Parts: sequence; C-alpha cells; structure tokens
Amino acid sequence: MNKALRILKKGIIYTFSILLLLSVTGYVYLYVLPKGPEITPIKKIDKGIDSFVINAYKSSERKTIRVWTYKPENWNDKDQIVFVMHGGGRNAEDYLNAWVELADKNNLLIVAPEFENKFSKYTTNDYQEGNLFTFFGTKNPKSEWAYTIVENIFDHIKSVNSITNEQYDIFGHSAGGQFVHRMVMLMPESRIGTAIAANSGFYSLPNKDLEFPYGIQNTEIDLQKSFNKRLIILLGELDNDPSLGTFRTTELAMKQGAHRLERGTTFFNANKELKNKNNWKFNWEIDTVKNIGHDYKKMSKSSIEWIKN
Repeated sequence: MNKALRILKKGIIYTFSILLLLSVTGYVYLYVLPKGPEITPIKKIDKGIDSFVINAYKSSERKTIRVWTYKPENWNDKDQIVFVMHGGGRNAEDYLNAWVELADKNNLLIVAPEFENKFSKYTTNDYQEGNLFTFFGTKNPKSEWAYTIVENIFDHIKSVNSITNEQYDIFGHSAGGQFVHRMVMLMPESRIGTAIAANSGFYSLPNKDLEFPYGIQNTEIDLQKSFNKRLIILLGELDNDPSLGTFRTTELAMKQGAHRLERGTTFFNANKELKNKNNWKFNWEIDTVKNIGHDYKKMSKSSIEWIKN
C-alpha cells in the first residue's frame, strides 16, 4: 500500500514538473525572448513603397514591429492617413500593395503594420484579440496591447515626419476586421477618425457574461464611449462560405452565425439593441457590398467611399 502510494506521488510530482517546465519554456519563448526584425535607422518616409522597424512598445524593447508604408507623390501634411490591418496570414506587404492604386487616386498615406508571428494559427491573442491576455490567459498591461502599438506607430510617424494630423482612419479585413472592431470597443480614446471592420470571422459581442473574445467579460469596456466612434461594419454579400480563409467553429463562435455575413449582422444588431435600450448616441453603421465575398482587395476598394466621406 505504502509502495503504491509512493509510486503515485512520484508520478504526480513528475507530471507536474514536466507541465511546469513546458509552461515556463513556452512563456519564455513567447513573451520573454526578444522578437521581431532588427530596428532600422530613423528616417522620414520615402515616397512610394517604404518600410521601417521600431520598438512596438514605448516602455520596453522586448518586441519590434515592421511597418510598411505607401506615400503618393502629392501627399502632404494634413492629408489623410489610413492604417491597413492585414488578415490572419500576417501579410502586411500584400495588403499594402492592394492599396497603392487607391492611395494614388485618393491621396492617402497608407500605413500597414506587420504583426509577424510564425505561430499565428495558435496564438491569435497577440493580434486580432488585441494582446489583452497572454496565451496562458493572464492579463497584459495596456502598454502592450496590440491597439496601443498602432497609436505608438502614429506617434512615431508624426514625430519623425513632422506631421500634424490629429487622427487617422483604419481599415481591417478578416482577422484585421476583428482587430479594428475590438480596438474601437476597447480603446475609444484612440485617435481613429473612421474605422472599417470588413468581413470579420467572429466578433466580441456586447455581453458581459461571455468570455473575451466572444464577449466582453473581464474587460473594462465603456460601450457608451465606443459608440461615439465612427465604426463601419463592412460585409461582403457573398461572404457566406465558411470554407474560405480561417473560420472559427467553436460553440460560442457558431452561436454568432453560420458564416461571416451572418455574424456581422448579429454583432451590429446586438450593439444597436443595447444603444436603443440605453438611448445612447450611436455612430456605427453597417454596409453590405453586393457581389463580393471574402476578398480583401475588393473590400478595400469598397471602403473608400466611407473613408472619403
């Protein structure tokens, strides 16, 4: 009996030790070791396609981020700045290229941050979920939120290029759409003018009883302030095929709808219902674009009318 108990205790201790080692190793690899490309010398943004690398956080040098830009020939201070947030493929350069012609036609400075992560299929918390929580569920400081990084990039661009713009617009598609709508909800103090969340895979519903990122449990969201921001939920009429892109099929995600088009409508209606219940100001709109599916290039073109008006 005593021998069996000793063996059981050893087994428990061994198992616990292995799990602890794996957890510590995982934490160090994901959150402690320096990550990202090498920082580039500080310089003004060149016309055409350009990029630079800066520290993602103001309070730490632990993480760096590459930022792609496109500057039209005639762009000057106070002309519009548009942040373009990539999808789950973390392909910021591709998204930038999709905006080159749009930028030339509409005289827009395009800024496309690249949230590089080779494990992005498993650690979506660092990008589209805002990095509010670590992979292990512990809270990150607001200074390390992914949304704060966008504000830091804006500060850097303003400082280095002597830009006096007080706000920027932001467009995100798919995972980028998730990023954008959550940034508006969680950071209404951001300097966003118009935010466009296009074809998001799933949403953070205004439900305090649902865990984040499906709801807003354990967050400090003030939706009354969030509703003051201009947010456009942009949906593709043909984005009703869940096999396209990475589509979350967890139980809580499926309750939002069978496909992205349905989920976007569910999200907008839930927030509008809350607004009506409280008689709050509501500066959000929904727009369904005909004959377009899960296509970031076509959805980018469709967003221009919202950005320019």
